[in-house]
Amino acid sequence: MSVDTRGRPPSVTARAANVYGSPGGHPPTGRAGQPSTAGGGGNPPTGRGGKAGRRKRRRDPFWARALVVFGATLMMLSGIAIVGSKAMISQATGNIDRENLLGGAGKSEAEGGRNLDGPIDLLLLGVDARTGWKEDETRPDTIIILHIPATHDRAYLLSIPRDTEARIPAFGQSRYPGGIDKINAAFQHGAQNGGGYKGGTQLLAQTIKNMSGISFDGAAIINFQGFKSVIDALGTVRMCVDQRVESYHMRMVDGKPTWNADAKKAGKWGPPVVHKPGCKEMAGWEALDYSRQRYGLKNGDYDRQRHQQQLIKAMAKKAMDGGVMTNPVKLNGLIKAAGKAFTLDTGGVPIDDFIFTMRGVTANDLTLLRTNGGKFHGENSRELLSEESRAMFQAVKDDRLDEFILANPGALAGKPA
Repeated sequence: MSVDTRGRPPSVTARAANVYGSPGGHPPTGRAGQPSTAGGGGNPPTGRGGKAGRRKRRRDPFWARALVVFGATLMMLSGIAIVGSKAMISQATGNIDRENLLGGAGKSEAEGGRNLDGPIDLLLLGVDARTGWKEDETRPDTIIILHIPATHDRAYLLSIPRDTEARIPAFGQSRYPGGIDKINAAFQHGAQNGGGYKGGTQLLAQTIKNMSGISFDGAAIINFQGFKSVIDALGTVRMCVDQRVESYHMRMVDGKPTWNADAKKAGKWGPPVVHKPGCKEMAGWEALDYSRQRYGLKNGDYDRQRHQQQLIKAMAKKAMDGGVMTNPVKLNGLIKAAGKAFTLDTGGVPIDDFIFTMRGVTANDLTLLRTNGGKFHGENSRELLSEESRAMFQAVKDDRLDEFILANPGALAGKPA
């Protein structure tokens, strides 16, 4: 796959000033399209903190508060605390790949890094690593910031549009000189020349930090091809379809939903899978396919972002309410599926510390947010962050998101735009 190495035409640089609030494209300081046909449209699936003000609540198991990686990591099992100890959690999570995914975008000790005593910010990426694709051919379809305030009693999911225009810094590891591109291209630029997923995530995280001022406590990558197995380990998840959409990835072949690549191999090209309005229990393939749809939706990628966030919440609810966390057999299956589905960086903090720190968060405490009011804001297929969206990023950095939402209720993504 070729890499866009174009320079910075004046119009683009001017737009960058709009995005970052300064002609040089730097973030404010302060504290606190066209569908891709690659891969035949799809592949078959493979199988931290003051305690003041904390509300009393039912201690639901919610692994995902720590690692809600695009739906799948959600449960990373604080529920195991019900049937075991921190030592058991450590043992159970031993098969999860660990990498330094943050590089210079991780929180410094002065910012609260390497401890969980204040707000927690995690970068969650969803990638479609199809069979035969190289790591430097991949761009993340999903970019989510998970913010947990210092009270550790709730969590927020904030999606960054994949087409957001960003100034991507130079990255020596992959020999990328720097430039302006869509934000998800940062991942690909960082993965070049042996950078791999580690380099890709580091460059993307640094790009987001430069753009928003947010440093991260951890990061996770989930592969969509391993995502289905996580949902299957839960059984089904309850999703509510808000608008009719035809699948871009799957077709009905001999009465069965089939990934496009498999349909082509079989020489059979049936009608597309159709997701109709209404609430229902979805199997892994259906929930995955619906949450990936972008084309044919009223608000395109913004609707897809909302559907993906809804799926994360649905998975969290199912893990808590479906008996998974109290059933050793089901729990073991979920652990194994999650371990195969994602790569994790906890910034040097043990996973079990993350889990126990956030055990007061429940699925109902997970608030979904959107940028740009949930509608396209830009030109020539590139997104520009509105003033309100940039203020929202600042609120995350300052851990004042509750105040921001009270003043800007339109940022909530619970309903269609």
